[in-house]
Amino acid sequence: MAVAAAVLVLLCAAAATMAFTTGSDKETAAPAARTPTAGSADAGFARDMSVHHQQAVEMSFIVRDRTKDADVRRLAYDIANTQANQRGMMTGWLNLWGLPVSDAERLPMQWMGMGQEPSTDGALMPGMATTAQLDTLRKLSGRKAEISYLQLMTAHHRGGIHMAEGCVQLCRTGAEKKLAQGMVAAQQSEVQLIADLLKERGASATSGSTAGS
Repeated sequence: MAVAAAVLVLLCAAAATMAFTTGSDKETAAPAARTPTAGSADAGFARDMSVHHQQAVEMSFIVRDRTKDADVRRLAYDIANTQANQRGMMTGWLNLWGLPVSDAERLPMQWMGMGQEPSTDGALMPGMATTAQLDTLRKLSGRKAEISYLQLMTAHHRGGIHMAEGCVQLCRTGAEKKLAQGMVAAQQSEVQLIADLLKERGASATSGSTAGS
């Protein structure tokens, strides 16, 4: 329903833009010029951040079922809900622009000038957890699961912040730049909250320091 609502709003906005630009021949060409192309930063950010967000949602659902701690479960719910909704918005934009939600011809983060082949450990972009790390998280419970999740999410958010900052600089679509700015602010705040939760558990943001079981 969130995806459908986001797409509906965007379709209405697009229709309003087209109606406005029919006033003169000079203005009529403007919408096509502003529509992002497959290789644009706007499309690249929407594609890559959708993938990045999907893993955050997955990790949040994993830890939700492996701890009874109210603070961690609340954080996981907030992250899963927020990033699922944002992912719906971004895929909605891609559909509105007539672009695929995935593009095998372009490397992750190529739109930022950082295109590299995804690593063999399953981490497609900076900050993303590896396949082994996700498998480990699934096997943990209680405090150990909480610490693992919080550490993985710290790295995940830092990678996401870097990507969102790239969109703020490079994207041309106003709504997308605003969304990226919001991501930066929200995830920076959550990184600090996560640091406090880790400290309460005798752990740091890196996997080398953990305590409890």
